[in-house]
Parts: sequence; C-alpha cells; structure tokens
Amino acid sequence: MSKMPKLDRIDINILAELQKSGRMTNSQLADRVGLSASPCLARVKRLEDSGYITGYGANINLAKLGTVQVVFASVTLSDHRLGDFTKFEKSILDIEEIVECHLVSGGFDYMVKFFVKSVSHYQEVIEKILERNIGVAKYFSYIVIKSPVVKSHASVKMLSGGPSA
Repeated sequence: MSKMPKLDRIDINILAELQKSGRMTNSQLADRVGLSASPCLARVKRLEDSGYITGYGANINLAKLGTVQVVFASVTLSDHRLGDFTKFEKSILDIEEIVECHLVSGGFDYMVKFFVKSVSHYQEVIEKILERNIGVAKYFSYIVIKSPVVKSHASVKMLSGGPSA
C-alpha cells in the first residue's frame, strides 16, 4: 500500500459513486464526477493502491437462495486479558455463519452477527462455539424479526466532512 493521498472533492465523489454502483464503466464514472476517462481511471487506481478502495462485490438477495435467519449475539468473555480477546477472535474467523464481529464497549465484549438457515441452525453453531472452550462466559441471542433499514455503505461525503447527498 502506498502513501495515503489527500482526498479532494473529486476523490470523495468517485468513492461515493462507486459505493452506489461498483459495476459502472470508467467512462460512466468519469461523466458522473466531471472528469475525462483517463484521469478518472488514474484516480481510481490511486484510491485502490492507497487502500481507500478495498474491493468490489455484489449485493446478493440471500432470501432468494432459501430461508435466511439473521441473529445477533452479545458475547461476554470470562477473562479480559489481551490473549483472551485474541483467542476468541482467531477462533471464530473460520465460522462461515458469522458475518460480522465487533469488540464493543458497555455491558458485554462482542456483538456478533450470524446468517443462518434457522434458529435451530443458529443453536448448532453457538453450541460448536461453546465447545471450542474459547472463554465465552455468557451470550445473549437476538433473533431479527424485521430489518426496516439496511444500508450497504456509509455516506463517504458525510464522513469526509463534506456535504452529504
């Protein structure tokens, strides 16, 4: 990764446009941000090389593939040394049902998000986690009933200090 460039308004607009539609052509992106194709491509490459753009992907409607249950779990570890956190985090990396894990402040240590086929599938996964003996003192599960707001990205313009749109 090269040195982080200072971002200008056009860089921010490129990031915002790519978040909306990462499949657009370079020519379409250039038109949207007010550049010609060659300088736009150079900026995208620079943003990729400096780590601002970390990848491209597709948003999949998982419900079309079959039943999907989203479950959040708050997890509290029994001990709180650095090694305890490291052990937990490394141990859950290979669990495909876990899609997010966040170390948080407050009344528990981690908020973990699962995508599973059913509540019984979730129970199997959590039991396997407990069997790993990785320091889980307690956990509470939260079954998602409805998700009225799900965004795949944050406002680049807002986070960069510019006007949000």
